[in-house]
Amino acid sequence: MKIEGMLKDQALKDKTILITGGGTGLGKSMGKYFMQLGANLIIASRKEDVLEDTAAELMRETGGKVLPVGCDVRNYDQIQGVIEKGIEFFGKIDGLVNNAAGNFVSPTERLSHRAFDIVVDIVLKGSYNTTLALGKRWIKDNTPGVILNIVATYAWTGSGYVVPSACSKAGVLALTRSLAVEWAKYNIRSNAIAPGPFPTEGAWSRLLPGNLKDQFMPQENVPVGRMGEHQELANLAAYLMSDYSSFMNGEVVTIDGGEWLKGAGEFNHLDRVTPEMWDSLASMRKKS
Repeated sequence: MKIEGMLKDQALKDKTILITGGGTGLGKSMGKYFMQLGANLIIASRKEDVLEDTAAELMRETGGKVLPVGCDVRNYDQIQGVIEKGIEFFGKIDGLVNNAAGNFVSPTERLSHRAFDIVVDIVLKGSYNTTLALGKRWIKDNTPGVILNIVATYAWTGSGYVVPSACSKAGVLALTRSLAVEWAKYNIRSNAIAPGPFPTEGAWSRLLPGNLKDQFMPQENVPVGRMGEHQELANLAAYLMSDYSSFMNGEVVTIDGGEWLKGAGEFNHLDRVTPEMWDSLASMRKKS
């Protein structure tokens, strides 16, 4: 089944969108579709070489403009620098996609406090840093804006074995709904997407390395019987960033094929992993 773009041509014409974690995976897929719809793109992450390669690839494939800016979303000053560079280059920023994330599966008692901090700092702190910095700028300049946060279905159910991520995503969901009310008077909308299993080469190989992904095939937990296609997520994201969704505010849209309804807690099935398998998983993660 080939999934095609759903919005009409130029649906995002002249809009400039900042995507954190935009150099790879779902961020890259969303950004490509935004550009196909006429948007300018700012992509930010810590891996500047990856950003440069992605920017060149997207510009070559779409004919649009991309500004890659290296930054650590945990650092508020660096986020402000990204925003200033983006406005200087494109003249404005119309939308923000908080996509940068960090995660790994582990029994919580095996985690150090530093490991917990890493995930919370990237996902929750990174999201509120970017939202606050850009929101302040929009309000100061009396400019409308759109915020789209990428959360997870376990933001409201919780999930074992990914507790730092679940805590962080729950915080981002609260941020989404709170600012939807508080900042609507400034013409700033805030929504979220909760994706189910959309495989990406980097994230899935880290979460379920080796043959673990074969033993715990996530698609078996999805009622529609398959994984998500990146274009499906990109279609939804583009709609929520566009003026077509101007009456949507404070909403979280689940796109998971019915997975969370079948069994709350996307990673709860990992109770079948033996201690020896956890040791092997931890060793593989350290090597990578």
